[in-house]
Amino acid sequence: MTQNLTIGERVAWYRRRRGISQEALAGLVGRTDDWMSKVENNRIPLDRLSVIRLLADALDVSLGDLIGEPTLLDWTSESGVSTIPALRATLMDYSHLMRTPAPSTSRSRSFQLPELERDLSEVFAAYQGSKFGYAAGRLPALLSTALSMVQSNADGPSNRVLALGYQVAASVLTKLGETDLAWNAAERGLAAAQRANDPAIIGSLIRTVAFTVMSTGRVQPAVNLVEAGADYLQSHLGAGRPDVWSVYGTLLLVGSMAAARNNRRDVVQGFLTEADQAAARLGGDHNYLWTAFGPTNVAIHRVNTAMELGDVQIALSLGPNLDTSALPIERQIRHQLELARAFNLAGRQQDSITAVLDAEQAAPEQVRHHYLSRQLVLTWMRSVHGSPSFALQALAKRMQIVR
Repeated sequence: MTQNLTIGERVAWYRRRRGISQEALAGLVGRTDDWMSKVENNRIPLDRLSVIRLLADALDVSLGDLIGEPTLLDWTSESGVSTIPALRATLMDYSHLMRTPAPSTSRSRSFQLPELERDLSEVFAAYQGSKFGYAAGRLPALLSTALSMVQSNADGPSNRVLALGYQVAASVLTKLGETDLAWNAAERGLAAAQRANDPAIIGSLIRTVAFTVMSTGRVQPAVNLVEAGADYLQSHLGAGRPDVWSVYGTLLLVGSMAAARNNRRDVVQGFLTEADQAAARLGGDHNYLWTAFGPTNVAIHRVNTAMELGDVQIALSLGPNLDTSALPIERQIRHQLELARAFNLAGRQQDSITAVLDAEQAAPEQVRHHYLSRQLVLTWMRSVHGSPSFALQALAKRMQIVR
């Protein structure tokens, strides 16, 4: 019912369903009646998740109800024709609870550990390359096989692969708006990580759980989990393992975003300062345990948190000249979409459209499914006077916003 509506239009739809007046809803979130009217009529953008979360709470809906996007993945030669439903079926398989071997299926193969680790690396590379369909298509077999291996030989290496398999599943599902299913994957991954008994793997899955919690709109619990995870990892930093330092740094970046969405500027700065120190300790940008952590990722999060806090000019002073070319595509495009949001709020619509088009060239799946790009294109299509430009109309069709 609310597909292809702007967030403001979804707010209006749910408000009417709840029987709440504009004035009453404005009062519940501490805003003026005029502000609420402009939001619902697309005269001002609604893209700060902290504000959207307040509206979701007042309407008694989830954050995903207001920003959730379609999870339908286009079939490609890489993805195959079995993606999210197959992954859902794998994550909801009961056999791990019964301690019995997983059912034999055509998607589950008998792997040796090195082959399974190679498969895991390929799926992570696909995720970081913004090839979400390919990753989703490969994950069911990877998880089924890793689970079977753990059930027959529950050693540390097997649980490590299983934990990281769940982690990449949670990451893909979060990108596609399946936040509840992502939580399922993250929780099971943390259990496997604890059995693996490796601080880097445990910290990595704590980060994933915190990210999925944040993605559901529960920002303070996410901050609390980041703080607990950081306390745990600090006792292991002395060993000098770069993977532990990288996981520690990325955990702090998750905390900075959660704190920004909770309007806690002091906490944001604390997390970013610690992350800067961790990046300096590593001495550059690296991808240990697929973290893409280093000074550049910290800088990206300074832009992201500034936007979450409403500091558009700070984001514009930091973001456009930031060189992200050494990072994985997923990180580059996430930064590009943040710049598009900043340009749009600064009244530079053509720069914003260009940023989205450039991002789409590099990562069409990521642009199609991210709430920022979808809301930008929806808003442009709703507010255009006359006919939209050929480029904008074509972009909206490719994103299936218009037919």
